[in-house]
Amino acid sequence: MSDIEYYTAEGLKKLREDLDHLEHIERPRVTKAIAEARDKGDLSENAEYHAAKEEQSLLEYKIAQMKNTLSKARLIDESQLDTSKVLALSKVKIKNIDNNMEFSYTLVADAVANLAEGKLSVNSPIGKGLLGKKVGDIAEIQVPKGTIKFEIINISR
Repeated sequence: MSDIEYYTAEGLKKLREDLDHLEHIERPRVTKAIAEARDKGDLSENAEYHAAKEEQSLLEYKIAQMKNTLSKARLIDESQLDTSKVLALSKVKIKNIDNNMEFSYTLVADAVANLAEGKLSVNSPIGKGLLGKKVGDIAEIQVPKGTIKFEIINISR
């Protein structure tokens, strides 16, 4: 399975802005905090210093992960998306067969997924279960609480 993730221009721009913020705002702030804590004396008993070093380590890990994600990111032309079946970046309207509740999601890459905004990761159980389905198909999706059946009502871009 490919590690490539597809993004809209907006999603890719946000990812780059987030990385830029981490590298040019957060990294200098953490470096300054380490220097200030170091100036307070004995490093072996300096909780501020150790906390700042831990924060630096987590920040560098996050930056490395984000750079890795960007290296595998590909821009997709939304106007070329096939709307006959559910694909990455499809906007899909589904109905829960059991309770008739309807949901609308856009299937996106992990890095820009945000359920509150209706952006569902293509790698989530529901996202994976919807991929390749057509309008009228029933997607049986295994979730922690059991199996949910969704009818695909509409697909757009």
